[in-house]
Order: sequence, then C-alpha cells, then structure tokens
Amino acid sequence: MVNLTIDGRPVAVEPGTSILEAAKQVGIDIPTLCYLKELNEVGACRVCVVEIEGQERLSAACATAAEEGMVVHTATPRVLDARRINVQLILSQHNVSCTTCMRNGSCKLQKVALDLNLQEEPFTKKPFSSKWDRTFPLIRDGSRCIQCLRCVNVCEKVQSMGVWSLTGTGKHARVEVTGGKSIRDINCALCGQCITHCPVGALTVRDDTQKVREAIADPEKIVVVQVAPAVRAAWGDVVGLPPEMATEKRMVAAIRSLGVDYVFDTDFSADLTIMEEGSELIEHLKAGKKGPMFTSCCPGWVRFMKLEYPDMVTQLSTAKSPQQMFGAVAKSYYAQLLGVDPEKIFCVSIMPCTAKKYECDVEAVNDAASKDVDIALTTRELGRLLRHVDAASLPEEDFDQPLGTATGAGVIFGATGGVMEAALRSAYYLLTGKNPDADAFSDVRGLEGWKESTFRINDTVLRVAVASGLGNARKLVEAIRAGEVEYDFVEIMACPGGCAGGGGQPICGDQELAGERGERLYVLDKNNPLRFSHENPAVQEVYRSYMEAPLSHKAHKLLHTEQEKWAL
Repeated sequence: MVNLTIDGRPVAVEPGTSILEAAKQVGIDIPTLCYLKELNEVGACRVCVVEIEGQERLSAACATAAEEGMVVHTATPRVLDARRINVQLILSQHNVSCTTCMRNGSCKLQKVALDLNLQEEPFTKKPFSSKWDRTFPLIRDGSRCIQCLRCVNVCEKVQSMGVWSLTGTGKHARVEVTGGKSIRDINCALCGQCITHCPVGALTVRDDTQKVREAIADPEKIVVVQVAPAVRAAWGDVVGLPPEMATEKRMVAAIRSLGVDYVFDTDFSADLTIMEEGSELIEHLKAGKKGPMFTSCCPGWVRFMKLEYPDMVTQLSTAKSPQQMFGAVAKSYYAQLLGVDPEKIFCVSIMPCTAKKYECDVEAVNDAASKDVDIALTTRELGRLLRHVDAASLPEEDFDQPLGTATGAGVIFGATGGVMEAALRSAYYLLTGKNPDADAFSDVRGLEGWKESTFRINDTVLRVAVASGLGNARKLVEAIRAGEVEYDFVEIMACPGGCAGGGGQPICGDQELAGERGERLYVLDKNNPLRFSHENPAVQEVYRSYMEAPLSHKAHKLLHTEQEKWAL
C-alpha cells in the first residue's frame, strides 16, 4: 500500500491510484471536467489541480499517481486561483447561453463555475462554431465544446467506432468528426454514449418535444404513447423523484396528465417480439442454419452491423423491435378496435435510446401506415415535457388496455441479457410444451461485456452469447467470423448495460447507473405474476383475433422487416 496525506487526512491506497481517487476514499471532492476513470485521465481541463509539498508546479490530480509520503493540499489559495483562471479560460471559448442549453441544470461546467464563485469573465470570448445537420438525431454544437476528449475516448475505447477526433493544437484544438467528414458520412451507430458522457451541452439529441405538443393540441389526432421498459427505471431521475416514488404507475399518471389519449406499455410488444423471435429461433435451429441468429431489437446494433459487417446483416432476426411492433399493432389492430383511420393515430414512443429516432424514420420498417411510429422521444425529453408536472402529487394509474398488459419477460428487455432470457423462457415452452423455472436462464445476466452459456432443452443443445457495448460486440463478431467460437443465438445491445444504460437516459453526473437501473427491472420481473411472454393474455388475443399465429403471413407483414433494405 501507498501512504499519503491529503488535506491533513491520512490515506492508504493501492500503488498506481491517482490522487483524485485517493481523495475520494476519504470524502474529499476534487472538481473535474474531463475525467472519466480508466478512459479519460489526461488532465486536459486542469480543473483538478492540487498542490503537492516539495513540488513547484501544481499537478492534475486525475493524472498524478499517489506516492509514499506525499502531502497533498486540494484547496489552498494558489490552487483555487489556478482553478478559477483555468475555468475562466474554458469559458472564454464556450458559448455561455445557459438558459437555452439542453444541459442547463445538469452541466458540469456550470456547476464548477458556480462552486468556484465565478462572477466575471475577464478574457475575450471566442467560442468556436461549426455547421451541423440539425435533422440528424445526434446534434453537436461546436461553440459549447470544451475539448475535454470524453466523447473521443468513450467512442473509441468503449464503443470502438472512432467517430470523434481532436484536431489542431493549443487554442486551435478542436474536436470534430474524424477525417473532417459530415456525421452522415461516417460510421456512427447513434448509440448516444458520447452524449451521456459529454460534461456540457456540446452533444445532445435532436429535440422532438414540440412535435408531440402540437399533436396533443390537434383535435384530429389520437395521441398514443408507448413507454419502453428501461424508462420506468430512470424517469424519476429527470423529475426529481426517489425510486420509491418513481413507480411505473405514477409515470403513467404523469404522462397522461400531458393530455395524451392513451398510455400503453412497450413491454406488451416486447412480449410480442419474443413470440416472433422465439419462433424464428426454433425455425433457425430446426433448419440447421449455419452461424448464429442475432437479436434485432437494438437499432444501434443494427446500424453497427449494416455499417461495419454488411455481409452478416442477413443473420439478424427479421423481427422488428418492440417499438416498431407496437407502432404496427397500434395502427392496424388497435385502429380497427377504435374504428378509426390508422393515419389519425399519432404514435409516440418514449425510449432510453437515441437510435430509436433513426429507426422510426426508416421507410422500409413501416407496414401498417406511412409511419408506424411518428416520434421517438428519449427519457430526457420526457423529463422536459414533464417539467411543469408535479409528479409527486399524482395518484398512481394503470396503463390503458389492451396494449398495456405485459409480463416480467417484457420488462427485462431493458437490461443486458434480458432479451436472451425472455426468449429462452418462451423457446423452452414452445419446444417442450411446459414452462421452465422462470430464472433458469439467469446465467446471461450481469454487466460483463461478453457472456456465454449453454442450455439443454430436451434434445436441443443451445449455445448462446450476450454482449453489450459495441466494443464488446465487435470482439464477439470478430471471434465468430474467425471461427474461434460457435453460437446458435446471440443478443447484442449497443449500449453498455443494455437499454438501462442507453444514450437517451438521464445524465446523473459521472455515475454509471445501468447496473442499478437493470436491477430495478429484475425486481419488477420477479414481482410480476406473469413471467412468460407466451402467457400474456393481450398477446394471445392479438394472435387469436388478428395475427392468427407467430410467423403467420399477417405477422410477417406487420411484425418483421428486412434490415438489408434499411437506408442509413
């Protein structure tokens, strides 16, 4: 162990531990802007500088390892003056229009400036701006970028995409799309991890909330909202409710208070997805097809495959995502129940994802109407819609029916491994005629980047793998291509931790909350009296009265797609 003293407090840490992490162990908070543990420890912002006795220069706490006998001071007048000047220099190149910034109230730069009691900007302001296609789901405002490099390293080291690069040096340094390309001309999966790891408002998602407000105000539209499973584990973070208050039923009440006509559960169509995808998997196994069948419910993963491994796109399940299945059912089966023209229904999805905005705009995915899903909002956008709603005072309300009934299997779609587990529960039933123990396939749970397991169902041996995060997905795909591993069924989620850690989820400082949010979903699954997708009575009724059976002609038309035809 290495022993040192920080602000008079003795600390013992493992060799190689940074001063910043050592300080955290004794409750000393050193401000940072650019720091991401094990990803971005470059000391670029110089906000975390500290004074070390016996050293003339101040040191960046995030990039300086603790040493034996070191005496560190984190808040001397010299340190605070240096931090103020460094932040003022950053502000001189930053567009400080906080009132119109998406990150107002959750901006790290804003908080650091406030904590340092900055009341003036002594340096001439020269923010850098650049043109951007604001119709693209991901929006970048160069005038707000502080060149912290977090987006660069998250995209490269975690997601293996390399969309962003630092160009120039000194005051001319800029973060731009790699190679000077436009965002549409580079392989961006739209996972949104750069957005959730940006400390300021330089990277955001296209805001579509006004379109939803206009639809609600239009008397000719029937506004139908679907809410994805992972949203219920995170929506409280954007409205300031603790987990015990931020129940899914209170979420329903809050959304209904906006004036929408119906609030449904995407978990319903997650169950529907399992019926189609599980049936497709059984056909895949019986046909003895070469190579694994990949899940297809994550549009970030689908984009990744189309961009990086186009020759393998045909191995994706043809089942649409729950978002798109819901839209197709809402504008066919449900429109028929209401006795209305499908085009009168305005379908809004609330998702933990940025790539869902891309997915609902893909022409080739629409079958029931001109657009099966009209608008996809992120969890953060839901928070903006609810800004003037006192959610805490609302009594709980149920989802509307019949598209509001869901099972625990549908709920766990929001956690990495959840799609696999849900599919295996129903595949077991479809192959044996009886249910397994609901937790029989829990080996695929967990945040490890690449998990694998083997299950026996009667005489069928099923080899499966699960990966979350595109860097892990790339390793897995490359291993399959090299013949190093063989699987029958593979689940991939573009974001680390799955949808619970999606690019549209609330940004809570530097906390990585995918694991915690995923655990909430498993609790909901455990407490649900229905834990198998094939036992969802609403899904059974859709098949009985409308779809006939999984993989029927009508099911293929409305619930399946050909990803090869998707435009990028």
